Amino acid sequence: MMAFGAARNISATRELGAATAREARAMGINWVFAPDADVNNNPDNPIINTRSFGEDPQTVAQNVAAFIDGAHSLPKQYVLVTAKHFPGHGDTAEDSHLQLAKLDVPKERIESVELVPFRAAIDHGVDSIMTAHMAVPAFEPNSIPATVSHSVLTGLLRDELGFQGLIVTDALEMQGIASLYTQGEAA
Repeated sequence: MMAFGAARNISATRELGAATAREARAMGINWVFAPDADVNNNPDNPIINTRSFGEDPQTVAQNVAAFIDGAHSLPKQYVLVTAKHFPGHGDTAEDSHLQLAKLDVPKERIESVELVPFRAAIDHGVDSIMTAHMAVPAFEPNSIPATVSHSVLTGLLRDELGFQGLIVTDALEMQGIASLYTQGEAA
């Protein structure tokens, strides 16, 4: 994804979305957990890396929108698409597979950077949004993952951003959530 973002060729990203949909449907898959909507602006981030379209919120947003448009462009090969990792995993220094990551920046910064691609995804009809196993003190004062935060998922994603689609979680065996809850409790 980073190569597509660096190429600054929105048509190529749109075609990537369409090709992803075609190939997924050819294999009998009707839901893909893409595109990655994270703004990869922390060089110490150990996990997002090249899965992101880049470090500029506008570039990421344009590419996320193009991927969604492409994936939805073929009615007979339609797949559900998922923007991830809400509310934005690009500016963390922790791997949520191994521990609870933390996005410790002010609300205004999150709104002007991390949420930009998610707003674009919602505006372009993304079918689902995947949550991140990370603490977000600006929106959730308790040190719990966004995945289980009413403030983040209902207050921010549903009420503030107006997303009415499917909310899905990243894998529940990841330590960012498994270290705090059993899988049953998390679910």
